[in-house]
Amino acid sequence: MEELNLDHLRHTVLWATFAVGALFGLIAHRSHFCTMGAVADVVNFGDWNRMRAWALAIGVAGLGLQTMAVTGNAQLADTIYLGSNWSWLSTLLGGALFGAGMVLASGCGSKTLIRLGAGNLKALVVFLALGFSSAMTLKGLFGVFRAQWLDPIKLDLGTAATLPGLLGSLGGSDTLATAFSLGIPALIIVLALSNKSAWTKETLLGGIGIGLTVLAAWWVVFQVAYLPEHPDTLEAAYLGTYANRAEGFTFVAPYAHTLEWLSYFSDTSRLLTVGMVACFGVVLGATASALAEGSFRWETFQGVEDTANHLVGGVLMGFGGVLAMGCTVGQGLSGVSTLATASWVALLAIIGGAVLAIKYQTWRVERMM
Repeated sequence: MEELNLDHLRHTVLWATFAVGALFGLIAHRSHFCTMGAVADVVNFGDWNRMRAWALAIGVAGLGLQTMAVTGNAQLADTIYLGSNWSWLSTLLGGALFGAGMVLASGCGSKTLIRLGAGNLKALVVFLALGFSSAMTLKGLFGVFRAQWLDPIKLDLGTAATLPGLLGSLGGSDTLATAFSLGIPALIIVLALSNKSAWTKETLLGGIGIGLTVLAAWWVVFQVAYLPEHPDTLEAAYLGTYANRAEGFTFVAPYAHTLEWLSYFSDTSRLLTVGMVACFGVVLGATASALAEGSFRWETFQGVEDTANHLVGGVLMGFGGVLAMGCTVGQGLSGVSTLATASWVALLAIIGGAVLAIKYQTWRVERMM
C-alpha cells in the first residue's frame, strides 16, 4: 500500500470519527444525556429516567460490539481495557475522584464539551483544567506519583478480566461464556426498557442514539482504521490512534493530547488522532443543536466559589480519569461495552464518588440554611 493511500485512509478515519463525534454531541445535547445528571436525579429526586437512558446506551453499544467480536469483526484484545494485570487501586481511587470532580464541575468530560458548544464559558475553564491535569498525570508531576505509588499495585485477573470470562470460570464452558457476552448487554437493554417511564422520546433518543454513536466509533476503528499488516512495520496497526491501539470514545487523555497539539501546532510530527477529532466533533454537534433550538447563550461564573468548584472539579477529573483509564464515556460506555471487569468496577467507583459529592453539596446547602 502506497504512503499516499495510507494518508488518505487515515484522513478517512479522522473525518468519520469527527462526524460520529458531532452526532454524539447533537444527540446528547438534544436529549439532555448526562451521567452526572442521571446520578443526581436518582439521589435527589428518585428519578431513574436519565439513568435508564445511560443503561440503554450501555446495552446498545455492548450488544453491537460483542456481536462484532463474536463474528470476528472486532479484536477486543487490542483495546486498553482487557489486560489481565489490573491496577485496582488506581481504578478505584481514580474513579471516585473523577465522580466527585464531575459533580463540582457540573458535568463529566463529554458534558463539558457539550456545554462548551452551547456557549458555556465555565466549560472552557473546565476543559483547560481537565486537559492540563490529565497531561500532568500522563507525563508530568502527577504522573510520577501515579507510576511509583498507584499503578504498581496490581491484581492478576486472568480469565476474570471480562464478565463472560468471570462467569465462565465459575463453572461454565466457552460456549456459555460466549452466550454471556451477548446476553449481558441484551439483559441490560431489557431492564432499561422494563419501566414504562423509560418509553419517552428523550430517554429513547439519548439511550439508543448515544449507544449507536459509541458503537459507530468502535466500528470506524475496527473496520476502517485497522490494518492487519502495516507496509512500513509489517505489524498490525490502527491508523489515526494515539498509541496504535483500538480506541473508542473517551474524553480525558484526548483533552491533554488536544492541548498538546494546539501548543505545538507547527511541529509536523504532532498529528491529529481519533480522540482529538472526536472532541472537536462533540463541540460542533452541540453548537449545531443549541443554535437550531435557540438555546445557545453565553454563560459564565456566578462567583468565587463557583469558579473554585469548577477548577477543582476539572483537576480531579483529569487526575482521576487518567488513573481510572477513562471517564463516564471512556469507561462507562466504551469500556463496559467490551465487558471488561475493570471497566465495570471503574464505573461503579465513578458513581460512588459522584454520590458522595452530591450528598456533600446537599449537606453544605442545608447547613447554610
